[in-house]
Amino acid sequence: MSNPFTGASRPTPGTPNLPTPPTGWPIGSYSTYEEAQRAVDYLADTDFPVQEVTIVGVDLMLVERVTGRLSWGRVLGGGAASGAWFGLLVGLIMGMFTPQGSWLGPVLAGLGAGVLFGLVFAAVGYASTRGRRDFSSASQLVAGRYDVLAQPRHAEQGRDLLAKLAMRPPPAQ
Repeated sequence: MSNPFTGASRPTPGTPNLPTPPTGWPIGSYSTYEEAQRAVDYLADTDFPVQEVTIVGVDLMLVERVTGRLSWGRVLGGGAASGAWFGLLVGLIMGMFTPQGSWLGPVLAGLGAGVLFGLVFAAVGYASTRGRRDFSSASQLVAGRYDVLAQPRHAEQGRDLLAKLAMRPPPAQ
């Protein structure tokens, strides 16, 4: 997986890894990331030097999709469940270091403590909102469009190849 904070060139040793603007000339622009990814995949299939290609999301938006309504029951149930998983993990780890045959006690103690702490933390967190956020949601960063850039020495070749791709029918889904 690539790091979004590194530029096209390798940093010199000892310098911090700071975000850098992308370099290159636009060779294609797409309305979805999937289309931009398809374009770069096509370039790779034609032996284009894709290591000199960058996909840039332009006009970034934070999209928050509401997934449901929150109630005390949902909040406490979620807190108890997440606390139970954490407590079970801690209990299992503690159980591994107890004398043989007595692992059940630490597992149950960890599970109980996890449920208790999960309930308390969920209740405190939900009560602190005082009804200002009675819904759950999932956030996602999306772009209005996705530009494909290539280094200048290969930009013309990349544009020509992507023009050929645009004339092909889209893949069946």
